[in-house]
Amino acid sequence: MTCQRSDLYWRDALYNAVSKAPGNVQAAAAYLSDRRGKGITGETLRKKLRGLAGESLSMEMAEMLTEYLQQFVDTAELATDWIASLGGQFNLMVDFVPPPPEGGWPNELEALQNKLLQLHAMTGRLSGTTLEAVADGDLSVSEADGMQDLTRSIRTLCFRLERNACRAAKKAVSRE
Repeated sequence: MTCQRSDLYWRDALYNAVSKAPGNVQAAAAYLSDRRGKGITGETLRKKLRGLAGESLSMEMAEMLTEYLQQFVDTAELATDWIASLGGQFNLMVDFVPPPPEGGWPNELEALQNKLLQLHAMTGRLSGTTLEAVADGDLSVSEADGMQDLTRSIRTLCFRLERNACRAAKKAVSRE
């Protein structure tokens, strides 16, 4: 039987990211063994990630797993989801914002316009998703997960839009 893991909870978010990395939990355990100089099996790591009775995951191990996940293109963004989930448990909002292209965009105003159009499309999807989710008067964990994913994506896009606006303004000032 498979456990349903929700990114609403930090352990689940970290477990989900590790599971999506090449070699999943086994490869992550080998990485930790090498980095720490102390062996850990895939099954022991799985128990720690699941938070089974008597098992805990140290902050040091969580940091190392994050560094491990950031090596992979497919899990770079997922690598820090657990931090965002942990922050959410304490009413803090933390978002991954990918680095900008080297030197910014050739046309920052065009980038702003494109991001604004994306933002409108995403907020429309969020409205639809939310209306569907609450139509039955109940919100499931999977529905909340979907809403969380969309709101995080919207916030990230807003941060990127802000970054474009700041770069565009700096370029305008340097031309004056």
